[in-house]
Amino acid sequence: MKETLKGQKSHLTLYIILWSCVLLPIVCVFILFSLISSGKLGFMPTFEELENPKTKLATNIISADGVTMGTYFKENRIECKYEDIPQYLVDALVSTEDARFYEHSGIDYRGLLRVAVKTVLGGDKNSGGGSTITQQLAKMLFPREKLESKSDLIFRKLREWVIAVKLEKSYTKEEIIMLYLNKFDFLHNANGIKMASQVYFSKEPKDLTIEEAAMLVGQLKNPALFNPVRHIDTVTVRRNVVLSQMVHYNKLTKEEYDSIKLIPINLKFHRIDHTNGIAPYFREWLRTTMTATKPERKNYWSEEMYQRDSLLWETSALYGWCNKNEKAPGVYYNLYSDGLRIHTTIDSRMQKYGEDAMKKHMSENVQPAFFNENKNNPKKPFTSSLTNDEYNSRLKAAIKQSERYNSMGGKSMDWDDVMEIFNTPIPTTVFSWDGPIDTVLSPLDSLKWMKSFLQCGMLSMEAATGYVKAFVGGIDFEFFQYDHVMQQKRQVGSTFKPFLYTLAMQEGISPCKEFANVPTSFYVNDQMWTPSNSDKARNGEMVSLAWGLATSNNWISAKLMQLLNPGPVVDLAHKMGLYSHIDPVPSICLGVADLTLHEMVGAYSTFPNKGMHVEPLFVTKIEDKYGNILASFTSQKEEAVSEAVAYQMVELLQNVVNMVDRDAKAYGTAISLRTRYDIRVPMGGKTGTTNDHADGWFMGFTPELVTGVWVGGDERNIRFRSFAHGQGARMAMPVFAYYMKDCIAHKNELGYTFGNFEQPENWEGSCYGSNPAPKRGTSQTNNDDYDEFL
Repeated sequence: MKETLKGQKSHLTLYIILWSCVLLPIVCVFILFSLISSGKLGFMPTFEELENPKTKLATNIISADGVTMGTYFKENRIECKYEDIPQYLVDALVSTEDARFYEHSGIDYRGLLRVAVKTVLGGDKNSGGGSTITQQLAKMLFPREKLESKSDLIFRKLREWVIAVKLEKSYTKEEIIMLYLNKFDFLHNANGIKMASQVYFSKEPKDLTIEEAAMLVGQLKNPALFNPVRHIDTVTVRRNVVLSQMVHYNKLTKEEYDSIKLIPINLKFHRIDHTNGIAPYFREWLRTTMTATKPERKNYWSEEMYQRDSLLWETSALYGWCNKNEKAPGVYYNLYSDGLRIHTTIDSRMQKYGEDAMKKHMSENVQPAFFNENKNNPKKPFTSSLTNDEYNSRLKAAIKQSERYNSMGGKSMDWDDVMEIFNTPIPTTVFSWDGPIDTVLSPLDSLKWMKSFLQCGMLSMEAATGYVKAFVGGIDFEFFQYDHVMQQKRQVGSTFKPFLYTLAMQEGISPCKEFANVPTSFYVNDQMWTPSNSDKARNGEMVSLAWGLATSNNWISAKLMQLLNPGPVVDLAHKMGLYSHIDPVPSICLGVADLTLHEMVGAYSTFPNKGMHVEPLFVTKIEDKYGNILASFTSQKEEAVSEAVAYQMVELLQNVVNMVDRDAKAYGTAISLRTRYDIRVPMGGKTGTTNDHADGWFMGFTPELVTGVWVGGDERNIRFRSFAHGQGARMAMPVFAYYMKDCIAHKNELGYTFGNFEQPENWEGSCYGSNPAPKRGTSQTNNDDYDEFL
């Protein structure tokens, strides 16, 4: 009996030991995973973090016609929806990365067994990895921390298993696929499948072909090794491996594979950064505007600019928007990571017309003429009229303003040492209209070369709505990032005269009132100032105000200024939309005020808009990443002059582009819009040329569009010598002409009519209305006479 009890006890002990050996590891594993899941053994994301993983999303800038113009980003990522990708992209991903993706719950135990047997025990490094798509997603969403020991590697892997299981519980399989594809970094600022499709193939994911989808999936294994920009042959082999996996899992037939694998990879690669894309100058202005902080006087060298920005901070909803709007208490919107959608007024088609017009005129006409005029100028790119001391002073100033000077700490160096560096040839890349040139130049010669290119700014907006449709800030943003629309202030020349004439019309002076076309003098600071004209047309005769504005006669403008005085002219100009400081001096009648192209275009909107000044508008609304509207914007409008006065000015400014006096063969200064460029729609405008031909301007408008163009050098001492090349009609107006011809040719798709200006009710007509546009090749105008006139 005792022996029996003893045997039973020994068997019980054995059972306990055996079951302990079985259960203890299970309990230990359970405890281990419980500790890992609760975050006791290292980082574990919370439920909220799993439900809302932190993903940096690029802000999307969208044109009025629905085109993505560019992005602001820390990671260039725009989320793509599952329904926006082709099924064969999903098939390629699953077939290559995780064939049992739809069967497991985050961990593929058969895959782990294969790794253990073939890779660990068998030493086969090509047997494949054991990580599922969900595990790979876990690594991307919650990046691995730095390892301190081998045990950390074990715990890290176990944590990824737990996170993968939790992800499977929180998301559907389709959601996991999209999280994975949206998160992966495909290199070259291509974060996520949407941007990868655009960077490598210039298309949306839904438009990818099977072979293109397979190439992108092939990158997932190792994007640096399978980089199509550098290793196209290796990438082709890898793409075909992906295609063969699709055959293996019955997602592609053998016949399809045999055909597709022979197709070469046709990249349409374009690197995405802030220097390329649609309207780069506009996008940079928008970026700095939305991220502006509340102005502090210590950060400004100009009191005027401080006052202007302070006013914008208080009155403009767009200025400093990111720093004035909270997405959560105490947390402001981030332009680079919150995935905002900024809907702009820019029309991508009209933007292209503007950029094309600028490039055509600047590369084919302006720049060749400037190079030719300066080929024998020893002081180029500056004017030869500078003294040697002035020339050396300008060079020294240019050197001190250069990026190289600042980066090498030039302020603390001896000037001789600075010049030694600036005179030493080095490899460099410089701008040319035929494309960037890789060459060897000294920094000084490179600086002179870059300054020899004349610059251009163009802004076009709808007169009634204020919507800005095209914004061309310079000739090439990659090389010249200074904005000539919003930042630059230059003398506006005769484009200021319409403000003077508007006051005259407002005061009841008839456009048919005649004055003697003789010099008019002013006493300024006890000195006499007498404006001059660029020609001798009708000198000493009695001429009308209408004739004086159409031919841009300075003596008639001076006579008006004597009658009206500068103060009221400045007041009216500000009422019409000019916001820069203007000294109330007689010379403003010739346009000596420094103004921006932006404010000039806004002010000119008053004429076709029946006396209402409309502030240019750039953004219509801002949405969050879910499509919720965060802010909406509308144009600010204010009545500046009466409808009758505005229409009277429209008639006078139409004369500028038409024939003024057929019998006297008097042409408006912009007559070549009709004769040379054959533009027939009703329009008005004004040319402008400043002293010594430093600036060429043209302001033009139809009933629907107002457009301004400026052309000139980086500095006022970089200019044409002759009036023939340096006048606004030759420097700036052709950009307007080319742009308008494209807009008119596509008016139906753009939604414009380019019809007649609408007369006010009960309009009885003026004593000097606009003459009709002359027809080219008819007796109404003689092209030889026109050329002689110019």
